[in-house]
Amino acid sequence: MISLPGSPATSLLRVLFLGLTTLASPSRAQLEVHLSASLTKLRAVEGAEVVLPAWYSLHGELSPTKPKSWEAPTVMWFFLEGKDKNMSQVLAHIGQVTTGEPRASLVHSMPSRNVSLRLRDLQEKDSGSYLCFVNLQDSQGTVKGQSSKHLELDVLVPPAPPSCHLRGVAHVGTNVTLSCKSPRSKPTAQYQWVRSPPSSQVFFAPVLDAIHGSLSLKNLSTSMSGMYVCKAHNEVGSAQCNVTLTVSTGPRATVVAGAVVGTMVGLGLLAGLVLLYQRRGKALEEPANDIKEDAIAPRTLSWPKGSDTISKNGTLSSVTSARALRPPQGPSRLGALTPTPSLSSQVLPSPRLPRPDGAHPQPISPAPGGVSSSALNRIGAVPVMVPAQSQAGSLV
Repeated sequence: MISLPGSPATSLLRVLFLGLTTLASPSRAQLEVHLSASLTKLRAVEGAEVVLPAWYSLHGELSPTKPKSWEAPTVMWFFLEGKDKNMSQVLAHIGQVTTGEPRASLVHSMPSRNVSLRLRDLQEKDSGSYLCFVNLQDSQGTVKGQSSKHLELDVLVPPAPPSCHLRGVAHVGTNVTLSCKSPRSKPTAQYQWVRSPPSSQVFFAPVLDAIHGSLSLKNLSTSMSGMYVCKAHNEVGSAQCNVTLTVSTGPRATVVAGAVVGTMVGLGLLAGLVLLYQRRGKALEEPANDIKEDAIAPRTLSWPKGSDTISKNGTLSSVTSARALRPPQGPSRLGALTPTPSLSSQVLPSPRLPRPDGAHPQPISPAPGGVSSSALNRIGAVPVMVPAQSQAGSLV
């Protein structure tokens, strides 16, 4: 918006405008302000300049002509502020004197029927409705006519440099969001994300939110690392920012890798223990099955020289158990049987062997309390020949 500081002259101009508007009737109006039909709503870019075109003509003229020598126009431009359309003066040309905001000026020097207004160094607040008022008088001060027209100005703002941010932790397997936002833009900026070379990539919906400027990257991998550029743009300009994404094998990946390695190490240790146990078992079994070459043979019993127990054919001579020759100790109990018959208690007939003295051996009767061979056979006893001892203690 362009305005002049309040002053008595400004107030006087407003009163003059309102008074002339009230006093001049359409029948007395002899001029008309013209605006281009295609330029009733102008658009300009902030920081640039714009010309609000306007001119006037007298009734009955077929084409614009130069002003007559008696014409003394009064030209005023107003800015209509807010919904209430409060008028704020932008420029005034009265009696060959032009006043106004430094950023506002007339395009042509007066007198001229072209009363276009030039605005420089536009700001967004300059957007709004502008009113051009022309009052024509002759050299005697007689009002010949007046007219006014208004037009709209819309000041557009290119996007201000946006700011880029990374939301989330860029680890392998995680999700992150790249955000981009421009603080000022008219109309509202649209956003586009691209990945810079050497891995160029352009993103579209649904991963890209062109209105809010967010880019969603899911299930990150190390190959997704690189520079990402956000471009904010509208119909009058653009701006951009960038953010570098570095995907690392962070704690989550380390935990997974550690778990895998730990499992493999544990299985390896278990297999090693099993093999060690098997080898130890085999090592314990092998000495029991091996014949020791350096083992000492069992000692042989020394037999008396006079004994003729073993014959030349390798058979033991018939002997009777010494236990069978001994008398029983005390009377045997009636009805009592030996639970496990001993072979030593069996009296076996001894084969007749030649005696050195030529005497014939006498058969030895079983001692009282002995068990007959038929009884031993019935209970399944196995007969074994054992050497007998003489009264002197030597084997016979």
